[in-house]
Amino acid sequence: MLQANPLQTDRTRLPFAMPTQQPDGAGIGELIKWALVLLRRQYLVILVAAALVSAASLIYLRLVPPTYTAQVQILFEPPRAQFLQKQSLLSDPLLDAAQIETQLQIIKSRAIAVAVINQLKLADNPDFKASRPLLSSLLHRFPIWASHPSESAQSATPDQPSEVIIANFLARLSVAGVGYSHVIEVTFSSSNAALAAEIANAIAKAYIDDQLSAKFDATRTATSWLQERLQKLGDEALAAERAVNAYKSQNNIVSSDGKPIGEQQITDLNARLAAARAQRSEAAAKLSRYEALLSSDPANPSSLGSLDAIGSDAMTSSILTSLRQQYLELSRREAELSARVGRDHLAVVNIRNRMREFRTSIFEEVRRLAEISRSEFELAKQRQQEIEKQLSVAIAQSRLTNSAELTIRDLESRAKSLRALHETFLQQYMGATQQETFPISEARVIFPASAAQTKSKPKLQVVLALGLLGGLALGVLLGFIRDAMDRVFRTSSQLEAALDLPCLSLVPALTLPKQKRPLPRPQPTQDESTQRLLSTVPDIHRAVVGMPLSRYTEAIRSIKLAIDHSPAKTRSQVIGITSALPNEGKTTIAASLAQLISHSGKKAIIVDCDLRNPSLTAAMAPHATDGIIEVANGGRSLEEAIWRDPRTSLSFLPAVRRGPLLHTSELLSDGSICKLFESLRQTYDYIIVDLPPLSPLVDVRVTGPLIDCYVLVVEWGRTKIDVVQHALHTAPTISDSLIGAILNKTDMKAMARYDSHRSDYYDDSHYIRYGLSGS
Repeated sequence: MLQANPLQTDRTRLPFAMPTQQPDGAGIGELIKWALVLLRRQYLVILVAAALVSAASLIYLRLVPPTYTAQVQILFEPPRAQFLQKQSLLSDPLLDAAQIETQLQIIKSRAIAVAVINQLKLADNPDFKASRPLLSSLLHRFPIWASHPSESAQSATPDQPSEVIIANFLARLSVAGVGYSHVIEVTFSSSNAALAAEIANAIAKAYIDDQLSAKFDATRTATSWLQERLQKLGDEALAAERAVNAYKSQNNIVSSDGKPIGEQQITDLNARLAAARAQRSEAAAKLSRYEALLSSDPANPSSLGSLDAIGSDAMTSSILTSLRQQYLELSRREAELSARVGRDHLAVVNIRNRMREFRTSIFEEVRRLAEISRSEFELAKQRQQEIEKQLSVAIAQSRLTNSAELTIRDLESRAKSLRALHETFLQQYMGATQQETFPISEARVIFPASAAQTKSKPKLQVVLALGLLGGLALGVLLGFIRDAMDRVFRTSSQLEAALDLPCLSLVPALTLPKQKRPLPRPQPTQDESTQRLLSTVPDIHRAVVGMPLSRYTEAIRSIKLAIDHSPAKTRSQVIGITSALPNEGKTTIAASLAQLISHSGKKAIIVDCDLRNPSLTAAMAPHATDGIIEVANGGRSLEEAIWRDPRTSLSFLPAVRRGPLLHTSELLSDGSICKLFESLRQTYDYIIVDLPPLSPLVDVRVTGPLIDCYVLVVEWGRTKIDVVQHALHTAPTISDSLIGAILNKTDMKAMARYDSHRSDYYDDSHYIRYGLSGS
């Protein structure tokens, strides 16, 4: 029964009557209505907060001295003379938001503050000695407080003001840019209008002087650096030029027409090498032809045909030419004779022999020419190799020369660069020395400060208005916080949302007629003790009988009606009345419910089962000697322990506490108690059981077999929601049998402020119309 839906659970944590999510039109109306109800509930808090803050505003106006503000405007722009722009060492920065912000921070710096304080001797001004302006005014009003200077003021030196003085100075200073322009507005506040204007102008002057000093220092530093750099660059350029000349002399680098001699030598060697290679190729070809001729058989006549392959090389030899002509003549004669006389003729044979001799002579001559050709080939080969060696040496020498030339070019380039850089720096140095004699600042004052005629603060109307509005806002905030932190039960809808239980009734706080101081209760007579009559029942327990037309009695009737019409299928005959905490009024509700049922003619009994604290017994039968424990133990019969009210015929079974009871939960769960309640069921129409509270004890958890239904009593405006939820969560068997809860001790007049939707419901005029009383 405790598992309420999330919307309900969240709603219980909102301030009372705060509207949930609704359509736009209805939501705005509900929100306005809720705000009005909140103001109605917390109007005292709001009024008190507004009064206190308004009083604080008046005190503030009385104590704080008037403040006057002086303003000076400074124009910050980078333009300068044309000749200075060319000679300036420092680049002209573009003015952007960051640059302007930098100038603002410079004006607000401690250096400017210290300079102005020392210049105007503000350390002796009492307005700057106190840690706060309000304290300064108090020191003026109460001089006795100013007899001992602060430690920070004592620690100040002539050149360095104390931290308190600097902090007070910076607190009165305000610096801001004017729109998107380059104008800076400096304002200073003081209790003296003339002093404020003087300080504002001094701040502007100190800022401009600081700009000039910074420019001069930067230019002087750059000039000194340039001078050192010029000297160093001149030495480096001279050293580089000397290195070029020394390297040329060391590597013998001589150029002709812009070209090194090594390149011409390589060209000539390449031409000679090409010719040598051609000669070698020609000699090799000639040698190969001779060797091919020599490789043939000299005895074979056809071998001489290879002489044609030798070509003009063979014709250069006269011997070979003569031998060849003679051989050809013999060959012709041998052919003619063979045709006339035959091949075997002696003359033909002789001619063949002579031809063989000529062939041998020819081959010998060819062999001699081949040897000559071989010598020529070897000579050409040797010449080619010599040229190749010379070319390799020349190429190696050329590579060394080229490497040296690259080095010399690098040295010459570095020497030229250093010399050019030296010239540039020399020009910059000459310009810097001229600029030192003409310092100029980018800032200038365009509107000096003058003494203000009216005070800038505090403004009476603004302070009072802010005090009143702030007080109202603080009051509303405190009221809202107070409302939100009020985690107690105030309305029936809040109870139903938090516990997921129906609210059976709103029982008003009972106000009995004022009586004289009650006398001590008389001892019961022998007849009353013997008959066990309830003669000392408190008036609050008999309020339903003594005031039957009261609102309280009507609320008790609502509880009885809810019990009779419980949605449970079984009849609720045994009703347990319990609460989450003690002193929530459960005993009074149980007694009033029992009295109402008995007064209506039903047979009812009320049983006190709060064994550890039998407050009902102490109120109704304080002199009882036997009760439920004795009946359960068999020491007394039920009839011997029951007390009766002679006015309403109500029966009462007390609980007599003779000593400390350690195991009350065991007693209530014993089988004899179950038999006792079965006996009561057979005798009475209603059995009202006053049970212990849920949170301190566990006794209620064991009464499940005895009780048909439970009613939870919650005290209005006192019991915490989380406490009740936790109590029901720890007793699930009880929460399942709860038919509902009641809000007890309800302040009906205050309910209209918490339940705005049903404010008319709590009006007493409706009860008076039907002859009922509001009490």
